[in-house]
Amino acid sequence: MTPSYVIALEAQPSLPVVGSDQRFPVGRIYCVGRNYADHAREMGHDPDREPPFFFMKPANSIVQNGAALAYPVGTKDVHHEIEMVVALGKGGKNIPVEKALELVYGYGVGLDMTRRDVQGEAKKMGRPWEMGKAFDESAPCSALQPAAKIGHPGKGAITLKVNGVEKQKGDLAMQIWDVAEQISYLSNMITLAPGDLIFSGTPAGVGPIKSGDKLEGHVEGVGDLTVTYK
Repeated sequence: MTPSYVIALEAQPSLPVVGSDQRFPVGRIYCVGRNYADHAREMGHDPDREPPFFFMKPANSIVQNGAALAYPVGTKDVHHEIEMVVALGKGGKNIPVEKALELVYGYGVGLDMTRRDVQGEAKKMGRPWEMGKAFDESAPCSALQPAAKIGHPGKGAITLKVNGVEKQKGDLAMQIWDVAEQISYLSNMITLAPGDLIFSGTPAGVGPIKSGDKLEGHVEGVGDLTVTYK
C-alpha cells in the first residue's frame, strides 16, 4: 500500500551520472575535516596528531553543476573548499580498509561552501558549528563518474580557480586519510548506506568569495565543476 503524507514530498536530491540518463539519489552527506596537511596547518592544527573527524550537510544542500547562486544569508565571510566527492553504491558497518572501495559507486567534484564567520563564532563559544557548514546550497557537486569507468583516483591534481585565478591547488595523494580509510573509519561510527556521499577534504588555499565570483573546480581524472554567485 502506497503511504499517504500530510504534506507534499520534496523531490529526491540527486546527481547526474556521466554517460547515463540515470541519476544517483543522494542520501546523507558526510564531510571529512582537515584531511590535507597543508590545509590543517593553515587552519592552525597539527595534521600528525588528529584522527579523522566528520560533519554533515543535508542532502538538499546539493547544487547542480553550472548553477547561479545567491550569496548565502546570515554571513559576510563565505569560503570555498574544493573537494573530491565519493558516492557510495553500497552500505555496511565495520568495513575493513581492504574492502572499503567495494562500496564506492563513483566520484565527483564538490565544493564545501562554508560560512566562516558563523563557524568561527560558534567555535569561540564552544558550540556546534553546524550552521557554518549545513546551510542552503552549501554543497555544489558535479556529475558522477562511475568507478567502473575511471577506477579509484588516489593521485592527481585538485584545483579551484576564482574568476580565472588559481586559489587552491593540491594532489589527491596528499590526503592524510585516503578514501578507503575514510570509509572504513566512518563505518565504525555509523552504518553507511547506498546514496551516502563523502566530501573527502580540501587542500590549502581556502578563502572568501563575493557576489559576482565564478568558481571553477577540477579533479584530475574525475571532472570539473563551475558555479557563479550573483
